[in-house]
Amino acid sequence: MSVSYESHTHDVVVIGAGGAGLRAAIEVSAQGLSVALVCKSLLGKAHTVMAEGGAAAALGNVDPQDGWQTHFKDTMKGGKFLNNWRMAELHAKQAPDRIRELELWGAVFDRTKDGKISQRAFGGHTYKRLAHVGDRTGLEMIRTLQDKGVHSGIDIFMECTISKLLQDGDGRVNGAFGYWRESGRFINFNAKAVILATGGTGKAWKVTSNSWEYTGDGQALAYHAGAELLDMEFIQFHPTGMVWPPGVRGLLVTEGVRGEGGILRNKDGERFMFKYLPESTRKTFAETEEEAKQWVEDTIANRPTTARRPPELSTRDNVALAIYTEVKEGRGTPHGGAFLDISYQDSERVKRKLPSMYHQFKELADVDITKAPMEVGPTMHYTMGGIRVNPETQMSNVPGLFAAGEVAAGLHGANRLGGNSLSDLVVFGRLAALGAVDFIQQNPAISTAGAEQLKAAAADILAPFERQGEGPYEIHRDLQDIMQNKVGIVRTEEDLKAAVAELDAIDKRIDCVAVDGSIQFNPGWHLAQDLRNMVVTAKATAKCALERRESRGGHTRLDYPGYCPELSKVNSIIKKGAGGNMEYCTSPLPEMPAELKKLFEEEKK
Repeated sequence: MSVSYESHTHDVVVIGAGGAGLRAAIEVSAQGLSVALVCKSLLGKAHTVMAEGGAAAALGNVDPQDGWQTHFKDTMKGGKFLNNWRMAELHAKQAPDRIRELELWGAVFDRTKDGKISQRAFGGHTYKRLAHVGDRTGLEMIRTLQDKGVHSGIDIFMECTISKLLQDGDGRVNGAFGYWRESGRFINFNAKAVILATGGTGKAWKVTSNSWEYTGDGQALAYHAGAELLDMEFIQFHPTGMVWPPGVRGLLVTEGVRGEGGILRNKDGERFMFKYLPESTRKTFAETEEEAKQWVEDTIANRPTTARRPPELSTRDNVALAIYTEVKEGRGTPHGGAFLDISYQDSERVKRKLPSMYHQFKELADVDITKAPMEVGPTMHYTMGGIRVNPETQMSNVPGLFAAGEVAAGLHGANRLGGNSLSDLVVFGRLAALGAVDFIQQNPAISTAGAEQLKAAAADILAPFERQGEGPYEIHRDLQDIMQNKVGIVRTEEDLKAAVAELDAIDKRIDCVAVDGSIQFNPGWHLAQDLRNMVVTAKATAKCALERRESRGGHTRLDYPGYCPELSKVNSIIKKGAGGNMEYCTSPLPEMPAELKKLFEEEKK
């Protein structure tokens, strides 16, 4: 068949227009190179807007004793030391400059009484560290970056799905191929480097805070191009998603509620988090209601506090597992969650600090959070694993292919601290751009994709129209059931083995998926494309979870409840084998230098 397509040529193509993609595109343009920004949805609709509570950066505006060293230590401890230490170091050191940069570009952060950027507490952070805009921080960041981006000479391609990364004979990425979602027409991008910033994998689970775009596109594109995926077993189930009514189950309830003093209780009124604090961190949390109350009073007054943090500000993996346990043991709320209460505070303060949450519960659940508690429960929220990248450049093991944000791995280890995601986007979006620019300067010559490669890419996209078989919606429901029930917040060997086998069967069904109708305005066809990506990330998660026979961070095994000393030294790796099969192996953790180890040794004294 002959393939008709439009073609565009840029130095760099950035796929994904959330915080990481926008920041990368802005930097590429600032370095004098041409850049295309390609997004699956509309510009400004990226999932970054759902990150509400704040961006973590050791500015020291509320707690002056904070610094990059403490932020680094908190990130490593939160990730159970499976993080790439260099990424954690770069993030902690550079996050303050990236937040101040956003302010310079027009971001309107909440302020302290003396006019500095205000900062709030979040789980796992030693000090009040999150720069915020009420509970709409991600929205403000996207607004700021979008405004900066459209004035930076970026070519923007909205509602465009990329289905394949193009490569030359040596494996270097030299472009991307896809189609316009509205018309179905093909589009080809020639490029000297590609930056993936496509976000996470949440739509493979039934209960998720993730938006419809989060179908593992970047991870799957990279995997098929030969990139390694790192630590895919580590999935963060945010402790607080809505549980009622059913139509909004899983919708995020920001950690900012707990950061402002929200209290978790079970159906019996017990403040249960006191009994779930790990021994290793117990000394950093309040042991009594009185001490926790003092911390809240200091927070309301926006002053440094000597009181220890409330137990609700434990790390997300710990709080999510605690709520799950309370429900499992019969102490859950009427709709299968826990009560999160901030109604004891002044109603005007609650509305001012948490305006989105006030309106969200008022409109969707008919609950006034200034007068009654919220019902919340764990929801699939974030993928700690992703594309393995070089910390300094963000390039994968595939030449010319870079990644930043949630699609990349290494910063968060086994568990992400709240607020680290938003600063992650701007720190590593910028570094990915600088890495791509340097790569192009070192490797300027490149060939474009040949006609046969483009013809094969187009045929792959159209294949569901040529088949008689099963539709995509039932397959998606079955995939979500497998991941929710067998690769969820707690896992067992039996469930994981069954999940791997069932996902292999799902993969075969996807090979035969069929759609009807036209290439125009066809959501079933779009889902058929998304399913191919979701099954890659789902299989990678299940395989890694099966092999990691321990409980660590966002990965809880009922049959292996403790840490395994040997597994504490390795990251999980998934790659595409020579025969096309998915292969699992491990890679030793990079050695942390002595000067950084010393930070933890000094803490023990």
